[in-house]
Amino acid sequence: MTFTGKQQNMYAPPPAMPSAGRIAACAGLFVLGAVVGVAGGLVQSGWFPGGLLLALAGAAGLFVGGAHALAGRAGAVAPAIGWMIAVVLLTTSRPEGDFLFAAGLGSYLFLLGGMAVAVICATLCRGRRPGGPVV
Repeated sequence: MTFTGKQQNMYAPPPAMPSAGRIAACAGLFVLGAVVGVAGGLVQSGWFPGGLLLALAGAAGLFVGGAHALAGRAGAVAPAIGWMIAVVLLTTSRPEGDFLFAAGLGSYLFLLGGMAVAVICATLCRGRRPGGPVV
């Protein structure tokens, strides 16, 4: 038996490339995550604290729904990345002095709470097992 520096499992099949449909679904979830981030950013300050809870519940629903739709963590991670990029871009002020997020408790709870919800949903989702049943 020879070793090439890497320890290989002889019984595990090589990882398969994702299908075009799976890539398109991840791209769609990414865009949907950005839309939910923008909508949540507008709603969270409008009806505090109900708007904040609604925005976080909408984000959590998208992350969990994406994970179940794609039967893996990629379904939760793709919209979470879209959500985070949209929300971070909305926090920057413009040269004219305009901004969407005020420096208040609700805005910080939306930013940090949404990121925590994204991490929780991506972590707790069961991943796909190569060669095994989809759980």
